Amino acid sequence: MDFSADSFWADADRHLIRYAGRADFTREIIARAEGSFVFTEDGRKILDFTSGQMSAILGHSHPEIVATVRRQAATLDHLFSGMLSRPVVDLARRLAETLPSPLEKVLLLTTGAESNEAAMRMAKLVTGGHEIVSFARSWHGMTQAAAGATYSAGRKGYGPASPGNFALPVPGADWRQELDFGFEMIDAQSVGALAACIVEPILSSGGVIEPPLGYLAALHEKCRERGMLLILDEAQTGLCRTGTWYAFERDGIVPDILTLSKTLGAGLPLAAVVTSAEIEAAAHERGYLFFTTHVSDPLPAAVGNTVLDVLLRDRLEDQARELGTVLRQGLLAISDNHDVVTDVRGRGLLVGLELISDDIGQRVTRRCLELGLHMNIVQLPGMGGVFRIAPALTASDDDIALGLSILDQAIGDVVKTHSNR
Repeated sequence: MDFSADSFWADADRHLIRYAGRADFTREIIARAEGSFVFTEDGRKILDFTSGQMSAILGHSHPEIVATVRRQAATLDHLFSGMLSRPVVDLARRLAETLPSPLEKVLLLTTGAESNEAAMRMAKLVTGGHEIVSFARSWHGMTQAAAGATYSAGRKGYGPASPGNFALPVPGADWRQELDFGFEMIDAQSVGALAACIVEPILSSGGVIEPPLGYLAALHEKCRERGMLLILDEAQTGLCRTGTWYAFERDGIVPDILTLSKTLGAGLPLAAVVTSAEIEAAAHERGYLFFTTHVSDPLPAAVGNTVLDVLLRDRLEDQARELGTVLRQGLLAISDNHDVVTDVRGRGLLVGLELISDDIGQRVTRRCLELGLHMNIVQLPGMGGVFRIAPALTASDDDIALGLSILDQAIGDVVKTHSNR
């Protein structure tokens, strides 16, 4: 068998379906990962400033996660979906203990899209409606209902979306008026079957946009007035990343349904839907059905328990808050050095750096990778390029300093090259 890089890319190009829109695969063969770094087959060491797919909050190949996978896979990995094991019940109880009342009933699944699908399905059954409201720059997943509630990308060319989806303006400076107007338009279009509003407490794929304090409470009230449920999608913000266990804590509200995914498995496929006993009972009474192949699987649930062990023991919400301050200060210094940087925003270790144009953003992304830093650039109409910066919660001060140094150099190199053209 030919193990050369040329053969690898020939096989990849011939046999893999491309799934990232018009974006290409990163032309690096990744051989292993450890902590905050991934290592290529040809020996390059690349700092990971996105925690994999915004998920690996404990870094890569965390020794306690590795030990859990080995132990659990050797004893109990998968069951018939109607059977229960101790890791599943333990994780449900422990998740409920991290959340305010009345959030106490848990459904364990696999991906963020799946958890959002399950949450919206539950909301529709409980309310009797089918209409779903979400932000105009939202991303909730690629399955049917989740994709229908996603507006930041991927809507065109696939035929009709799920009926009854409405977009709400992303909150800006005049957010109260925008919220009132948004619901006036929704009320005008609704057939009287509003079921739920699903939003991220911080829009990540939408450009790391944080609704102003007070917005989520006002949104929750709009939902109550219409008999809708409020679903908060904390795929990327949950479990300490923003400096608190859950991003919604800042706003003093409790959602009707909470979805978790990426950070819960710290890079492994694990997701959850969490709701109240009242909503769960109403759904069960109506025959709620979400029977999937990997619902309540013991292996990922065991990993989730280990994730909670580490987060609690090492107080990683404090680490995210402290490291986030260092990261933000460094990005503000970069902003002072480079006129092409137009904004720095976010919370904890989920930070956005906005550049003046998507062209410069693409060039900076490529230059960062050349210098040994992996970055993720969001490109949406009406915005420049926004880097979503989300290092692992276990990153060191040196990791943050290295990433800031490379980013500063990459922006400088691109600006110099651009101005000399």
